[in-house]
Amino acid sequence: MAFIMSWREDGDEADRGMARLAGFRRELHRSLGLRRDALFEACDALACRPERVHMLAELSLEPECRRGHGGLYDALNCGEVRIGRLRTALAGLPLPGWDDGRIRLAADVSNWLRPGAETSPERLFCHCYARGKGNKQLIPGWPYSFVAALGPGRTSWTLPLDAVRLGPDDDPTEVTAGQLRGVVARLAAAGRWNSGDPDILAVFDSSYDLTRLAWLLRDLPVEILGRLRSDRVMYSPPAPQQSAACGRPARHGPELRLDGKKPWTAPAVTTVTETARYGTATAMAWDRMHQRLARQRQWKDHPGELPVIEGTLIRLAAGRLPGDRGPEPLWLWPAAAIASAGALDRAWQAFLRRFDIEHTFRFLKQQLGWTRAKLRDPAAADRWTWLVIAAYAQLYLARALTEDLRLPWQQPCPPGRLTPARVRRGFRDVHRTLPSLASAPKPGKPGPGRPPGSKNRRPATRHDVGKTTKPDEPRKKNQQPDRLNKKLRRGQAGDGTTEGP
Repeated sequence: MAFIMSWREDGDEADRGMARLAGFRRELHRSLGLRRDALFEACDALACRPERVHMLAELSLEPECRRGHGGLYDALNCGEVRIGRLRTALAGLPLPGWDDGRIRLAADVSNWLRPGAETSPERLFCHCYARGKGNKQLIPGWPYSFVAALGPGRTSWTLPLDAVRLGPDDDPTEVTAGQLRGVVARLAAAGRWNSGDPDILAVFDSSYDLTRLAWLLRDLPVEILGRLRSDRVMYSPPAPQQSAACGRPARHGPELRLDGKKPWTAPAVTTVTETARYGTATAMAWDRMHQRLARQRQWKDHPGELPVIEGTLIRLAAGRLPGDRGPEPLWLWPAAAIASAGALDRAWQAFLRRFDIEHTFRFLKQQLGWTRAKLRDPAAADRWTWLVIAAYAQLYLARALTEDLRLPWQQPCPPGRLTPARVRRGFRDVHRTLPSLASAPKPGKPGPGRPPGSKNRRPATRHDVGKTTKPDEPRKKNQQPDRLNKKLRRGQAGDGTTEGP
C-alpha cells in the first residue's frame, strides 16, 4: 500500500526530528481500523508511562488514555491493525548509519510464554533457558520472529522492522526468509536501499539453518552471516580431477571439524585486533567452505541434485570474555567470499552487534509489558505486539528530542546516548507538543455483565500444544532385541546349555 509520510526537511535537526515523529504518528493513526482511537491512545499511554507496565488495565490510568480498561481489552480483541501499512511506515524511518553505507539486519525469535493459557490456540513449545548452566526448558507459548535494523557501536537501540508469530504449521526457516524478502522490498521502495548499494547483511544465531537461508535468498542482494555450533563439520572444495580418472567427480573435499579432533588446514586470512572489551581478538578465515547436505527434512523435496553452497568459515577467539569466563571461540559462516583482512574484521564485528537485539527484547518485555497482557486470542496478541513496536518506534524517533530525566542514583548520559528507558521517561513532555489525533470518547456506561450467582454454561475450548503438521515418515522407535534370540546368537540356550556351531 502506497503512502506518503510527509515531514519538513528544512530547519534545524530538532525541527526535522519532531516532523518525522509527527509524520509517523499520523501514519500510525491511519494504519488502525476498527477501534482506531482506543488503540492509538493505548499506544500513547504505553510510550508515555514512565514506569513498567505490569498489566494492560494500568494503561487506562494514564492521562493519555481517555478510555477505560474495558475499552482497551475490547479494542485489542475486536479492533483492527493494518499490519501491511504499518510495516511500510517502519521501513520509511531513518535507519542507523554505518560508515560503509551497508544496512545490517538481525533476525531472532523471542517467546511470549503462556504456560497456563489452556484456552489459547496455536501455542508451541518454546525453547527457554532456566537458571543454572545447561538448564533448558520447553514451555508453551507464542514464538515471534523479529527482524530489526542494527546500529554501529555498543548501544541498546535497534529498529524493529517486522514481527511474525510462528504458527503450528509454519517452517521457521521459510518464515524468516519471507520476512527478509518483504523487508528488503519495502526498504527498496522507501529509497533506503538502491541499485548499486552494498548488499544488505543479515545476521543470525546458531539456531538458524544458514545454508537453507542462503539458498532461499540467493536472488536478493542479501548476505547471510551466522554462528555455527562447535560440533559442525565443514568441507573444502575437492581437488581437480585428473583427466584420465574414471568415475563421478568428487563434490566434497577434505573435512574441517570445528571441535578440533582433527588438525585444521592453514587459514587463508588471519587478523589480530586489540579490543577494549574482549582483549586480543584473533580471527582466522577459510575460504570456499560448505556444509554437506542430506536429503532429509527441508531438503527431501529438493528437485535434482542437492546444491553446494560455499561461503567463508571464520574462527573468532577473544582474549577474555565478560563474567570471568574462559576463552570460547566463535565459529561464523558468511555466505560470501572474504579475501582481505578488512572484510574479515567487518564480518565478525557486525556479528557482535547482533546481541543488541537482546536489549530490545528485554525492554519490550520488562518495561513496555509486551508479554504481560492476558489475551486469549492469538490475533489480539498480534495487535498488541504491533502496538508495542509502534510505541518503541516513537521512542526511537525521540532519542534526540527528550531530556535526561535521570534518577538521583543514576549517572548522567552523554548527549545522544540516552537509553530507551530514559527516553521513555521524558517522552511525555515531547508528547504534549504533538497534535492530538484521537477523538474524544463518547459517554457510556458499563454493561450489566453476568447475573450474580449464574454459572458459565459455555466453557472455553481447550487446545493442545505443539505442531499440528506430522512428518510424512514417522520416526522409527528403537526396538529392544529379544533376549532369547540374543543368547542364541551368542551360542547359549535359555536352559544354560551351549549349542553347537
